Amino acid sequence: MKLVLPEVFVVFALLSTNVTLHAQPVDKLISEGDLFYAKLQAGEALKYYLPAEKLDPANVRLLVHISREYRHLMSDATASADKVRLGGAAVNYAARAAALAPKDAEAQLAVAISYGKLQPFQGNRQRYDAVHIIKDAADKAIELDPSNDLAWHVLGRWYKGLAEVDGLHRALAQAAFGSLPAATYEEAATCFEKAIQLNPNRLMHYIELGGVYAEMGRKDEARRLVSKGLSMQNTEKDDAETKREGQQLLSTLR
Repeated sequence: MKLVLPEVFVVFALLSTNVTLHAQPVDKLISEGDLFYAKLQAGEALKYYLPAEKLDPANVRLLVHISREYRHLMSDATASADKVRLGGAAVNYAARAAALAPKDAEAQLAVAISYGKLQPFQGNRQRYDAVHIIKDAADKAIELDPSNDLAWHVLGRWYKGLAEVDGLHRALAQAAFGSLPAATYEEAATCFEKAIQLNPNRLMHYIELGGVYAEMGRKDEARRLVSKGLSMQNTEKDDAETKREGQQLLSTLR
C-alpha cells in the first residue's frame, strides 16, 4: 500500500490543479499566463493559456500568444519529430487566429513566423507552399500595420532566403512544383533597414542586415552592424542563437 499512495497523491494533485485552472475566469487565466509569457517561460504560460482557450476558443490575442509559445517550445526541442509537432501546433493556432480576424496584423504575422519556423523541417512540397503563404501573410501584416518592425523583419528574411537559392535549385523547384518568386539581397536589405528604423532595439535586425550586406560585398558595413547586434543585450527567445550565427558570420568577415 505504501508503494501505491504516492502515485495516487500525484494523480490527485494533477487532477485538482486541472480542475482549479478550469474553474478560474478566462481573464484570470490569461493574466496568469501573460506573466510567464513576459518571462519567456513557454511551458508555464501554456498551463494557463490552454485552459483559457478551451473556455474562449475565439480569443484572437490568446491564440496568437499560444502560437508563439509553441514556437518557443519548438526552439527548445532537440528531436526533429518534436520540432515538427510543436511547429505544427504553432501554425494551427496562428491560422485559427488569422481566420477569425483576417484584418489583425498580429494574427497575420503569427502565420508568417510560424510557417517560417516550421519550413526547414518539412518536405519539398510543403516548403514550396510555405514560400507563398509566408509572403502573403507578411504582406498583409505590413499592409495592416506598416509600423510593425517584426513584419518587415520577416519579409526581409523571406527575400534573403529566396535570394540565396541558386539557378540549379530554382530549376529543380520549377520542374517539380512551379517557379519560385524572384528576390534580391537589395530587397532584403530594404526590409531590414526599415525594421531598424522602426525599432532600433532588436539585435536581430542588425545581425540579419549585416548578413545581407556581407552577401552584397559591403563587408565594412556588415562588420559594423553585426558587431552592434552582438553588443546588445538579449531580450528575446532567439537572441542567443542569433548571436551565435552573428559570431560565425563575423569570423568570416575579418
